[in-house]
Amino acid sequence: MAITESTKKIDGRELVPQTLASLGRPTYDNVEDERRARKIGLAASLRVFGRLGYGEGVAGHITARDPEFTDHFWVNPFGKSFRHMKTSDLLLVNHDGDVVYGNQPVNKAAFVLHAAIHKARPEVIGAAHAHSTYGKAWSSLGRKLDPITQDSCIFYEDHTVISEQGGAVVFEATAAEEIISKFPTGKAAIHQNHGLFTVGTTVEAAAFWFITMDRSCQAQLLAEAAGTPKLIPHDMAMYTQQLTGYADAGWFQFQPLFQEICASDPELFE
Repeated sequence: MAITESTKKIDGRELVPQTLASLGRPTYDNVEDERRARKIGLAASLRVFGRLGYGEGVAGHITARDPEFTDHFWVNPFGKSFRHMKTSDLLLVNHDGDVVYGNQPVNKAAFVLHAAIHKARPEVIGAAHAHSTYGKAWSSLGRKLDPITQDSCIFYEDHTVISEQGGAVVFEATAAEEIISKFPTGKAAIHQNHGLFTVGTTVEAAAFWFITMDRSCQAQLLAEAAGTPKLIPHDMAMYTQQLTGYADAGWFQFQPLFQEICASDPELFE
């Protein structure tokens, strides 16, 4: 099968993803405004995760790379509920693990994993991980998702399974780097016996990829419990992936959730 960027076609089918302008994603003239927007997106994403029941004690974290200090990232503080996150709660952490802005503790597992991914992949702005029920269940199988629904095609040939350090609490930088070395490309990883990890060129995209991947895990678990799911053919799965799984589609698909959480939880802006 031929995918040609210049012609925007897959095997003769027109491939016309929406542009940034048509999707309405804002651009910024200065780093202060962009930093503020990333922090709002991060706080909103954490609140959405809380609303969806992704909290599991103190586990789980989402990060957003700082637009000015690109070897730093913003992260939720250790032990604070996703449901109550505000932009003022967020911590700025460097790749050495130092909290350079904020006075709350940082989850060491959050630091080592996210530092590794932000170091290894400069295109990544946002990264998300939580101990969601369906993601945990599916991760125990050590398998990729199959293309059995339109939504699961978002991840078709764009995610991986990582078995290294599976099930272990990751506190050491060397262990985190071993895990992330198996995730050099793609939007998502299934960490065996642990859960899901997603990345994006915006924090909103990373959050949406996580949400829809967890639901795709749920759908496949249900389908396999009922029988043997029929697979979407390769060419159709790839076509759908290219139309729905590109970077800014993730940002756009998060927008309804963003609108809802901003309306119901205006204190996130504090």
